[in-house]
Amino acid sequence: MRLSISFLFLLFWFSISNAQESFMLRGIVKDALTSGPLPGVHISFGIEKGTVSDSRGQFELSYTGPGIKIEFSYVGYEKLVYEYKTANDSSVLEILLKPEIREIEEIVVSPGKTEQKLSELTVSTSLIKARQIVENHVLNADELLKQAPGVEVMDGQASIRGGSGYSYGAGSRVLALIDGMPALSADASNIKWQFLPLEMLSQMEIIKGASSVLYGSSALNGIINIRTMEAGPKAITRLTVLSGLYGNPSRKEWKWWSSPRFFAKTTFMHLRKIRNTELGISGRLLTDQGYRKDNEDKYGGFNIKLKRHSTKNEKLNYGFLFSTGLNKKTDFLLWDNAITGGLVQNPATAMKFRGSMLSFDPYISLEEKDRYKHELRARLQHTDNKLPDNPANNSRALSYYTEYQGWYRLFEKLDILFGTSLYWSKINSEFHGNHSSLSTAVYSQAELRPFSRLKITAGIRLETNKTDSLDGGFIPIFRSGINYRAAEFTYLRASFGQGYRYPSIAEKYASTTTGGVIIIPNPELGSESGWSAELGLKQGLSFAGFRGLTDLSLFYTRNQDLIEYIYGIYPLPGRPGEFDLGFRAHNIENSRLYGLEWEYSLLKRFDALRVGVSGGYTYTFPVEFNPVSGMNTDVFLKYRRKHSFLFLTTASFRSMELGINIYAKSKILNIDDVFLDPLTGEKILPGFPDYWKENNKAYYIVDLQAAFKPGSKYSVSASIKNLFNVEYMGRPGDIMPQRNYSLQFNADF
Repeated sequence: MRLSISFLFLLFWFSISNAQESFMLRGIVKDALTSGPLPGVHISFGIEKGTVSDSRGQFELSYTGPGIKIEFSYVGYEKLVYEYKTANDSSVLEILLKPEIREIEEIVVSPGKTEQKLSELTVSTSLIKARQIVENHVLNADELLKQAPGVEVMDGQASIRGGSGYSYGAGSRVLALIDGMPALSADASNIKWQFLPLEMLSQMEIIKGASSVLYGSSALNGIINIRTMEAGPKAITRLTVLSGLYGNPSRKEWKWWSSPRFFAKTTFMHLRKIRNTELGISGRLLTDQGYRKDNEDKYGGFNIKLKRHSTKNEKLNYGFLFSTGLNKKTDFLLWDNAITGGLVQNPATAMKFRGSMLSFDPYISLEEKDRYKHELRARLQHTDNKLPDNPANNSRALSYYTEYQGWYRLFEKLDILFGTSLYWSKINSEFHGNHSSLSTAVYSQAELRPFSRLKITAGIRLETNKTDSLDGGFIPIFRSGINYRAAEFTYLRASFGQGYRYPSIAEKYASTTTGGVIIIPNPELGSESGWSAELGLKQGLSFAGFRGLTDLSLFYTRNQDLIEYIYGIYPLPGRPGEFDLGFRAHNIENSRLYGLEWEYSLLKRFDALRVGVSGGYTYTFPVEFNPVSGMNTDVFLKYRRKHSFLFLTTASFRSMELGINIYAKSKILNIDDVFLDPLTGEKILPGFPDYWKENNKAYYIVDLQAAFKPGSKYSVSASIKNLFNVEYMGRPGDIMPQRNYSLQFNADF
C-alpha cells in the first residue's frame, strides 16, 4: 500500500515538473519598412510579465510551455499581438512592427464630397488643422493659408500654384466653402475672409487644381473648404484672447505715428451634446488700428450650429449653421508716395466701409453607412456694403444656393455620386447697377475599385448660367483620376480636370472713380475656362525615429479667356461719344503653368521631447501662349512667382513649446505696365516705378512663437512675426506688415 502511494506521488510530481518546464525565447524587433532594429519596445505576456528590447532591438524572455501570447507595443507603431505555440529553446523570432503613420490616414471630404482617406485621393490636397490658428496667432483666415505650400493670398485674393493673379478685388478662381457650401459674395464673387468662422474650425481642406465638376463656377483654380467642429460626448468651451502691437518699419521716414499701433482679437466657442442634439456657439471680435495710416479694421461675428439626430429613424439627421457678422474698416488702396508715405494712404482713396453679412444654412441627411446617403442642403445669404463717404459705391446682395446630393454603393467595387444644384442671386447697387443671375447644374461621379490597391474615378457636370436676360451658355466639363497603392505606404496618383468661371457682376458692370483710378464696365465679358493635369506620389515615412509623409506632384494647367483688367481708353457708359483712360476687364489672357510641388510632414519623439517639421516647396513656370500658333510667348503671367518655400517646425518639452516658421518667395515676374510707365505710374502711385525696380526681389520672413502650457486646459504664448523686419510687397503699393509682437491666452474648459 505504501509503495503504491509513493509511486503515485512520484508520478504526480513528475507530471507537474514536466508541465512547468521553463523555456527561453529569443528574438529581435525591427521596423517593417526599414528593417532597422527598434530599441525600447515594450514586450509583455502573462500577468505582469515582460521585458524591453535592448539597443540592438533584441530581447529574450523565459516562459513555461507549451505556448505563449506576446504583445509588442512602441510609440509611433501599431500594436502587435503574436501567438507563439512551439516550445523550443532554439527559436529566434523576428518581429516586424508597422509604423503608425497617422497623417496618411487623415479623413477629408472635399475632393469627392464624401469621406475619404488622404492617401487614397486622386488630387493634391493640403490640410490645415485648428491648432495652427492658436500656435501662429492668426488674426484672419487669409493669414492662415500661409501654412499651406503653393497657396498665396494677394490683397484678399487667393491663388493656388500660381493659378490666379490680382484682379482688383473682383472675382475669385478659388472657391471658398463652409462645410461644403459656397461662401463667395454674390456681387464681386470674392471671399469675405473676416466672416469665415475660424473659431469653429475643425480642419481646412485645400484642393489644388480645377474642381468645377463637383463644385461649379469659381473652382477653376481649386477650393478652400472650412469644415466646422462637431460636438462630442464631452462638452468643450474654448476662449482665446490675443493682443499685440506693430514695431517700427525698417525705413525711419515711413513711420507716421507718435504712439504704438495696437491690434487685439477675442474668440470663444462652446460645443456640447444634449441627448440627440449637438449644439455649437461661437463668436469673434477684432480691432486693428493698422500699421498704415487710414487703414483701421474692426469686425465681429457670431455663429450657431445645430445638428439633431432623429429618435425615430437612426439614419436621419438634420440641422443648420447660422452666421452673422459686422465689419467697419478703411481699406488701403494706394499709398501717398514712396519716399515718406509708403505706409500712408492717399487721402483721395481712404474710404470708410461698413459691411454686414447674414447666412442661414439648413440641411437634412438620410444615411446608412457604407450603403447610401441622401442629403439636401441650402444657403441663404445677405450682404450689405456701405461706403458713408461715397454712397454711389453701395451694394446689397441676396443669394440662395441649394443642392441635392446622393451617394450609393451599388456593389462592393463601385460607388456612384450624383447631384443637382441651383444658385440664384439679386444685386441692388449704385455701384454695379441692379442685376440678377441664375445658374443650374447636374453632376455625377463614379468610383471604381477593380481590386484592393486600385481606385479609378470619373465625373461629369452640365451647367447653364443666365445674368439678367443674357444667356451665359451651356457648359459640359469632365474629370478623371486614378490612385494606386504600390506598397504599404506608397500611393501613386494621376488626375485630369476641367474648370470654368463665370464673370462676376462687379467685373462686368462695376463703374467708379477712386483717387484718380477709373473702373469702366464691360457687359460683353465672357467666361473663363481651362483644365489641369497632375501626377503625384504620396509616401509614408519612417526613418531615424521620424514618422510622417511626403508628397511630390508634377502639374500642368492651361487656361483660356482669363479675365484681366487692362488700362486703356474706353467709351464711358451712358455718355455717348465720351472716352476716358481707365481699367476695364477683358477676356484676353491665355495661360500655361508648368510646375512641381513637394510637401512633407514629420514627427519624432524623444521621451518628453517632441519635434515636428512640415512645409514644402512649389515651383511654377507661368507663361502666356498664343492660341493661334499654340506656342508659348516670352511674357510671364502677372502677379506670379517661380519659387515659394515653406518650413515650419515646433519643439515641445513638457510644458514648453517653441516654434519657428520660415516663408521664402522669389520676386514677382510681371505686373501691369501702367504701374511701371513713368507717366501713368507716377500719377497712380507716386514714386512706384523706381521703387519697383529697386525692391522687387526675393525675400524670406521668419516668425517665432513660444508657449507655456502648465496643463491641458491653459496656455500662454508669445509671437514675433517678421523677426528681421523685412520690407516686402504684395500687389503694387501694398506694403506688408513690418515686425510685430503679440501675446495670447488660450483656455479649454
